[in-house]
Amino acid sequence: MILRWLRCTLFIIVAIFLIGPIYSWAQDDKDQYEYIDISNPFLRKIPLAVPLFKTETGSQEAKNLATSTAELLASSLEFTGYFKLLDRGAFLFDPNKDGVLTPQINFANWTVIGAELLITGLFEEVGGNITMELRLFDTFKARRIIGKKYTGRKNDQRKMIHRFCSEVIKYLTGHRGVFGSKIAFVSTGSGNKEIYSCEFDGYNPQQVTRNQSISLFPAWSNDGRYLAYTSYKSGKPDLFIKDLAEMQETSISEKGLNITPAWVPGKFELAATLSFSGDQEIYLLTGSGKVIKRLTNIRGIDVSPTWSPDGKKFAFVSNRSGSPQVYIQDLASEKVRRLTFEGSYNTQPSWSPKGDKIAYASVVDGRRNIVVMDLNGEEALQLTHESGDNEAPSWSPDGSLIAFSSNREGPFRIYVMTAFGTDQRRLLVMTGEQTNPKWSMNDFNN
Repeated sequence: MILRWLRCTLFIIVAIFLIGPIYSWAQDDKDQYEYIDISNPFLRKIPLAVPLFKTETGSQEAKNLATSTAELLASSLEFTGYFKLLDRGAFLFDPNKDGVLTPQINFANWTVIGAELLITGLFEEVGGNITMELRLFDTFKARRIIGKKYTGRKNDQRKMIHRFCSEVIKYLTGHRGVFGSKIAFVSTGSGNKEIYSCEFDGYNPQQVTRNQSISLFPAWSNDGRYLAYTSYKSGKPDLFIKDLAEMQETSISEKGLNITPAWVPGKFELAATLSFSGDQEIYLLTGSGKVIKRLTNIRGIDVSPTWSPDGKKFAFVSNRSGSPQVYIQDLASEKVRRLTFEGSYNTQPSWSPKGDKIAYASVVDGRRNIVVMDLNGEEALQLTHESGDNEAPSWSPDGSLIAFSSNREGPFRIYVMTAFGTDQRRLLVMTGEQTNPKWSMNDFNN
């Protein structure tokens, strides 16, 4: 009986952790302050202080883990491009002595160094289990905004920190950010073009396919469980839909080309370019690969579909006017309009999650660059300049960042920038070349 009770209790504890934090505190002030306007191209970065965490246990291992946790939190928030991280050398704070609760904090010590937001942490490690209390403060109002407590194993460190980061960004922007997302991409590191994936910040890259062939065009399903892609492993370009949970694949092998898959938002359906009719046309398919209907019907090449967030329209590339250009088609009426007119070579469109913009690769002065355009075909904004060739843009799930590939430093690598082209930096370092990034949706919504 006792053993059964212990098993039941353990199951409940595990279930609670998987659902979310063990404890959470409500905001001290229920007023919502819009600190960050993500649509502002002249965004001012918020000065943020993240001191080292205070430890409840005195072991060196606990202190080292607390330090690495504080560093992870700081770097994760800095990745968003919203914050200016302040130098800890200027802090009037001793994590070994000073308190981290509202009554214990001298907010004047933080405002005097320019910090507008402050995050404190109380950290404990016992027998491989860690507990952390994290708090976000508005230093000028001298009040706590968010307080959360997380408990789990040491290898849950990143998950805990990113859940808190998600809470911070949700409060400041109204969106949960990118912390539960992944990026798929193509890499030649194995000697062949294979599909890989990594976390949003480039952490933990893993090889997804081992086809020992050419694999291209990764595309995430909405829930992140399925990854569609094209591979030549059977001798010609076929589509494959990989169930990442079961590690099983379904193939779509119509006559001719089967390329550039794109999942329909909110449905287990995808669009892709097939050429079994003679032309390269875009078709709508079920998630199991059955053709539902043909979407484009103009002689020529139609490729690279990308869906509007509501799934009612899709953009694609066509040479029907003589050169590759981006077009938009309404799914219900089948009406098509041309979006791009400047430049003779515009490809690889990516529809923003907010639904108001499309990013694409355009040849400008002989080099490929990333351009973002409104849906009315006006106000084109070139985001990359004089930095080699830049291609294959992909929006983050909250629309604040764009991943892309570039050879600005030699081999093609994956880079990330804000939606306005600022803070361009390399995502990760691997052998070979990395191209064709594709950002997933967030995989948690807590």
